[in-house]
Formats: sequence, structure tokens, C-alpha cells
Amino acid sequence: MIEVVETGPFNTVQDLGRPGYRDIGVSSSGAMDPLAVRIGNSLVGNDEGAAVLEIQTFPIRLRFDQRTVFAVSGTDGSPLLDGVERLSWCAYSAEAGQVLELRQPPKLARAYVCVAGGLDVPSVMGSRSTSLRGAFGGHAGRPLEKGDRIAIGAGADILSVPASGLAAVEPNAALADFIPQTDDGALLIRALPAGEYGLFAEDGMAFWNQTWRISSRSDRTGYRLSGEPILPMESVEMRSHGVVPGVIQVPPGGEPIVQMSDANTAGGYPKIAGVIECDLWRLGQARIGSRIRFLRSSHAEARAVEQAVARYVEDVRATSQMIKRALKAMA
Repeated sequence: MIEVVETGPFNTVQDLGRPGYRDIGVSSSGAMDPLAVRIGNSLVGNDEGAAVLEIQTFPIRLRFDQRTVFAVSGTDGSPLLDGVERLSWCAYSAEAGQVLELRQPPKLARAYVCVAGGLDVPSVMGSRSTSLRGAFGGHAGRPLEKGDRIAIGAGADILSVPASGLAAVEPNAALADFIPQTDDGALLIRALPAGEYGLFAEDGMAFWNQTWRISSRSDRTGYRLSGEPILPMESVEMRSHGVVPGVIQVPPGGEPIVQMSDANTAGGYPKIAGVIECDLWRLGQARIGSRIRFLRSSHAEARAVEQAVARYVEDVRATSQMIKRALKAMA
């Protein structure tokens, strides 16, 4: 079991989401940084979609009631185990009674606590993710509270992590050749023109050329962007249509909304662009107030980035398994 000793609001159980139910109005939910979940789970020996804790308000303190292998991924900060700094993106063993503490990361927005065996909460519609709007999934369909106790899945392998830890190169370093950079600190996010892009004419160029700021009205459902409004050439009435995470809609006020993990299942605002899937994890780590710019991408580029991410995930998984097998053979 894991006991929640201290927590902020809106920290939840998540996995890689529950696709396949948008037609009945159920959003996919899932982690805002799915790549961090995949890597963290690989380090502790889980299937990459095992349930984890998504932490977005800090500090949080967790007590392990049993010997546990854990990894903290996503963050650019250093977790503490009984007050001793440990590396993020690294699997460690914790003994019964030890306390894991996560503080506010220096730059990024979220951290993920992955444990060997995964979090043993009920699966609802094929996923253990928390749906906050639906009040189901995760731990009792709500954010974590002080005193909560969450079970760890059976069959966890807790004997195959070196005493010094089992680490992975974090994604921003491993994928540096595939991540666009800027000198002014703005986050560059690649996107493709979407269905109603043609309605915006010259304002379409304004969408790409200006720097947007993530508004304080943003959450897991969507990031509202502040900037110079962009407007269609003429007013149009649209029927509601299906939307998915990454879709960028433009409401009548002209300031775009990027649909995120708890994206609405349908909406009638015109779609100007869509973030490529392999950049959603980077956007999910952006804090309120962050400055972002969109880069017009192509399907070929999106596919190349997807392949690079797949190679990285597979390399971490294969290396972790090889080290674990070697340690077992030496035991």
C-alpha cells in the first residue's frame, strides 16, 4: 500500500487513457505527459500503461507500507526518500515505512510516481485513469486526499534494481535532435493545419507567427491561449463535431483553445490546427503562464518524430530488462 501523507489539490491516478468511448461522451483522460508514464513504467518493470500517480500540485509526501520499487518521471526536480535526494527518471527500492517527497519542479509542470506492479485501483471502461468531470476511475473518482491508501498490484518484482538505482536518459536529452529549440525561452510546438484552417486567411499566418501565453483559465481539459485574437474571414455556424486531444479550436473571442487529456468529446468551434501527437507530452509539461509558438509541421515530420520516440521507449525497455535479468542471474 501507499499512504498519502500530504498532498495538494488535483493530484490523481492516471494511465494512458481510455480510448474508444468518445461516441458516448466519455473523454479519454489519461496522463498529460504520456511519455513520462511509459518510461517510468519501463524502469520499474511494468507494462507501459500501468496506473501511476500524476502530481501537478506540490509538495506531496507518500509513505510506502511495503518494500517497493518506484521511479519518479516527468519532473526536472529531485525527489527525496526519507529526506535524501534521489534522481528523477531512475528506479529505486524503498523499504516499508520510508517516505517519498516531491517538491515543486524547477521548470516543468508535472511529475509521475510509478511503482512496480502498478496502482491497483478498479479498471473502468478498460482504464484506471481518473475522470474528474465524470467522477469515476482512479481512486474513488476524485483527486488524492491526505490519508488515502492506494494498493499496489500483486506480482511486483522488487529484487531486480541495483542499490544505486536504474536510470534512463530523460526525453529532452535523448530526443534533443527531434525537439525544436528557441533562444527566447518560448516552447516550440509542432502542429498541422486542421479542417477549418482556410477560414482564417491572413489570420492563419498570425496564428503561426505570434507568441501565445497559456492562460490561468487552463486545465487538463484544455489550454486557453492569450494573445492577439485571430478571427475567421466571416462568421460561420458549425454543427458540433468530434474533437480529440491536440485539436486547436478558435472560439468567437479569437483566442485559441488546445484540447488536452480531458478534452471535450465534441465541439462546434472551428479548428485551425492540431498538435502532432508526439509533441503533446511537451505541451502537457508547460506551466500556466508559459509562452509557446506553433511551428507548421508535415505528416512526414510527425511520422519521423513518432518513430524516434518509439525507438527511445524501446531502448529504455530493452535495457532495463537486460539489467534486471543480469541481476537475477547474479543473485
